[in-house]
Amino acid sequence: MKDDIILKVENVSKQYRLGTIGTGTISHDFNRFLARIRGKEDPYLKIGETNDRSSKGKSEYVWALKDINFEVKRGEILGIIGKNGAGKSTLLKILSKVTGPTTGSIKSRGRIASLLEVGTGFHPEMTGKENIFLNGAILGMTKKEISSKLNEIVEFSGCERYIDTPVKRYSSGMKVRLAFAVAAFLEPDILVVDEVLAVGDAEFQKKAIGKMKDISSQGGRTVLFVSHDMNAIKSLCSRLVILKNGTIKFVGAVEQGIQNYLYTSENFNARTFIKNDIQIVSATIGVSSSSQEVIEVFKPLDIYVKLSFKKEIPSDFKMELFFNDLFGQPISTVSSWLNSMAITPKNSELNVHIKLLNGLSFNEGEYSISLRTFTSVTTDFEDVLQFSVINSKYTGYKFPLKPIHGKVYLPNTWEVK
Repeated sequence: MKDDIILKVENVSKQYRLGTIGTGTISHDFNRFLARIRGKEDPYLKIGETNDRSSKGKSEYVWALKDINFEVKRGEILGIIGKNGAGKSTLLKILSKVTGPTTGSIKSRGRIASLLEVGTGFHPEMTGKENIFLNGAILGMTKKEISSKLNEIVEFSGCERYIDTPVKRYSSGMKVRLAFAVAAFLEPDILVVDEVLAVGDAEFQKKAIGKMKDISSQGGRTVLFVSHDMNAIKSLCSRLVILKNGTIKFVGAVEQGIQNYLYTSENFNARTFIKNDIQIVSATIGVSSSSQEVIEVFKPLDIYVKLSFKKEIPSDFKMELFFNDLFGQPISTVSSWLNSMAITPKNSELNVHIKLLNGLSFNEGEYSISLRTFTSVTTDFEDVLQFSVINSKYTGYKFPLKPIHGKVYLPNTWEVK
């Protein structure tokens, strides 16, 4: 590796066997053994399908990662983003040596500290202080080195009152606070952080992001950061990797990568929506005709819906779109009849363009759109579109809304006179 390269990932792939048996069978192990002693390739590496969680597939093997290649420079903060199931956590577990790759190699220089899941590496029966020394020992630190950092770790975590209490009595947020403090202050050469920071409160998230910047800029150490928070990615990362279905879709500049991620998704499910002789041929939500799966708050949006009528063409047609939260509860509605809008299909088809002039004001989270039509009967189509909403610079809010704050942003500015 070059002198400025601290981590190099070459042709890394990870294959899993689906079903209740995840570690293989005796027959498979025997076939692998025979292939190995004959000097042949593992026969089960030739099969397997792309990691598309939305489709059933035909093979019992799946590639969680396939042919991953990238390099990370010393002192760089690399962001890794992608949809749920894209392979982000699997990649970080391989980099952290929690699991090994099926094929490929990883070359690194120095210690790697990882923060992958709440409570990872903590012994629940040991106190917070004892777990600090345990984690430090795992990272290869001496007791003297750990002791010299102990006060800083405890102060940063904000868990001083509970530091002599067994970790099993900590809340998930307290565990994340302590785990991050240990990983950051024990000075690893590479810090690997998964999405667990989202468990912490807004104050801690701000402190953690600031600390990661300091680790990179002042300490010259490398950070690998996975998050769905595009604002954190923008403010923290110097380069971006986008994973899709276990493969690398993009490596490059942060702004360009986020634009690529936000505005080039196909989010209309290929399921056939047919009821009462009405079919939804296509549906998209996004900017212009570009379909998106991630929506920025207050960004003007376009919704396109194409319907086909199999029999009678209604003369007085009405349509509503319900915006629902994760639990299916309606948040808002756009409706032709509430707008006194008369719709008449042409040639057994209907193409509708709905423009949301001020976009969405929803809090961050997962949402869906259901469609209702009114003819001689009422027809409901559930979950026609699914998408995520993220914060943006347009809200006037520096942090996401908490449940006590409600579900809707109100654009605002403050002035003191």
